[in-house]
Amino acid sequence: MNSGNIPFQNTDWENIPATEHQGETGTAYWKTISYGDLRIRVVEYSKDYKADHWCQKGHIIYCIEGEMISELSDGTQHRLTKGMSYQVSDELSSHRSVSENGVKLFIVDGSFLAQKEE
Repeated sequence: MNSGNIPFQNTDWENIPATEHQGETGTAYWKTISYGDLRIRVVEYSKDYKADHWCQKGHIIYCIEGEMISELSDGTQHRLTKGMSYQVSDELSSHRSVSENGVKLFIVDGSFLAQKEE
């Protein structure tokens, strides 16, 4: 599905309802808006959060506050702190999020992050 043709609009994230997602430990709270296959979220991970799965999906993630670790399935760890971002395409790095003290993130994902065949 295409995500084009989005007219100009403001988003007041304070008025977007949050959904709760349990991790292996802790909880993630997602405020989500979608336009076709484009998903835009403000996500907060609670203290002592650890994702309950390895994710293969691509994301663009900006850290609003706090910090987290992205663990990759190859054993490497990457710290993300306030003002930093990371980006990855679908199926390129199996990753999961861990946050000791909590974090607030702005996340964008969709089919535009799918690997392109050359």
